[in-house]
Amino acid sequence: MLRAIEEKLNILAKNHYETGLKTGLIGIEKESLRVNRHGLIAQTDHPLSLGSALTHSFITTDYSEALLEFVTPPLASAEQAMEFLTDIHKFVYPKITNECLWPASMPCRLDGEQSIRIAEYGTSNLGIMKNVYRRGLGYRYGKIMQVIAGIHVNLSMPETFWQPWQELLGDSSDPQNFINQQYFSLIRNLQRIGWLVPYLFGASPAVDRSFSHKDVVELKRWDEHTRYTPEATSLRLGDIGYTNHRENEIGVKACYDNLDEYVKCLTRAIETPYAPYEEIGVKVDGEYRQLNANILQIENEYYSTVRPKQVARRREKPTHALLKRGVQYVEIRSLDLNPFAANGLSIEQLRFLEVLFIYCLLSEDRLIDRTEREEIDINEHEVAHYGRRPGLQLRRCGSTISLQQWCREIFTGLELIAEQMDKDIGEAHYSLAVQQFSNSIDAVDSTLSAQLLAAMQKEGLSYCDFVTSLEQKYCQCCSNNGLDSQVKARFDREVERSIQAQQQLEQNMKSDFDTFLQKYFAQQVNDEPGYV
Repeated sequence: MLRAIEEKLNILAKNHYETGLKTGLIGIEKESLRVNRHGLIAQTDHPLSLGSALTHSFITTDYSEALLEFVTPPLASAEQAMEFLTDIHKFVYPKITNECLWPASMPCRLDGEQSIRIAEYGTSNLGIMKNVYRRGLGYRYGKIMQVIAGIHVNLSMPETFWQPWQELLGDSSDPQNFINQQYFSLIRNLQRIGWLVPYLFGASPAVDRSFSHKDVVELKRWDEHTRYTPEATSLRLGDIGYTNHRENEIGVKACYDNLDEYVKCLTRAIETPYAPYEEIGVKVDGEYRQLNANILQIENEYYSTVRPKQVARRREKPTHALLKRGVQYVEIRSLDLNPFAANGLSIEQLRFLEVLFIYCLLSEDRLIDRTEREEIDINEHEVAHYGRRPGLQLRRCGSTISLQQWCREIFTGLELIAEQMDKDIGEAHYSLAVQQFSNSIDAVDSTLSAQLLAAMQKEGLSYCDFVTSLEQKYCQCCSNNGLDSQVKARFDREVERSIQAQQQLEQNMKSDFDTFLQKYFAQQVNDEPGYV
């Protein structure tokens, strides 16, 4: 990979590429549970003072009514994205009276599945669909797994990058096809070295004992209330969390050879019945339990660490949006919440991901065959569960390589790219970020997962008690930290707009839910007003 990176950097230099080596727009999606004063998952409604979870542009909910999701718009820099995320926190905290945001990926104390309220979105057909989809997830996987929180980072290359880059590579294909191919190459490389993200940024080696479902096995006892895996980095990405180990069981595996094959795989899964889900039933005694009884209800049910994305229009299916307009950006989904950062993410982490993104774009690529797919899955599993194990061996090209050696090879390329990115902006931001995290190659104690266990040990606290101490600190800080009046006014306007938008949806329905759902899956939705 290093040789390919050096060659492409030389191509840029020799041709005096003027745009600068940088990412394009950056967006962040951050999930956080609302918890009450007793450290339990909140049972309250999504606060009306935050607007409509169905139609608000920046503040919504994920699986649970208590699982807030903050969404920044696509912005021009990491600094702007982080500032916007900070502003959302400042706006939200004063609105959630007697509650705080849980600053870790693995959830707070739970009182069984009955304590987890599925998110509600009103009486419009679109709102009902979102609620039924979540009911289906509960029936299929259980509710407990669904309240794990994470951070998704959306990255793209600048639009001005593609035409000169295509010319420099001597490619004469259709411009959008070229962009699609480049993004899928980037995605394949992100998958190959995707284990690096949980190694560095995994922060879920421990869980509260109340986090219990059928896949929770072989966890050690930390104390009366906490279970953990000593060398784990991200149990969230392991067997007890969001994982791809069920893919082989149910016969769905996305193909990343190209856009058409990717869409075909997901479409086939959405249209193929699956016997265990048929046993659940779709509409039982007049009430929907799931959207359908197929392998996937919709595309979003396919849990992957990275996704090609295109902004959908008016309830357009994500796969249709991709086919019509191509890949617009890439969503990196493998980050745990950083419990030591009030926003759940540090600016250094975000800059590092920018460098990694371009590293994967410039690296040598090939299609992923079955053997390599198995190696990728094994590496993700091993690092999630045992990433800090001394001498851990990973799989690569039919052989093994130590995690540390592979890290050093990757960081050599990251340093070259960061140096060039710094030249283009006139600051050393990217090199400093890469240097900061390079320390974790050998000093495994500096990884976030190790820091979390060390802090729990030092304070003599259980997982939940330690995270609660952080939660209270951030809650007090954000509640007392005033929001700029113009920013607050913007959020206030969005609250009112979102409420009105939901009301309009509910008032303007032209069909019952059965008909709406049928039209959605046939993509016949243009006859009914909607909001994306």
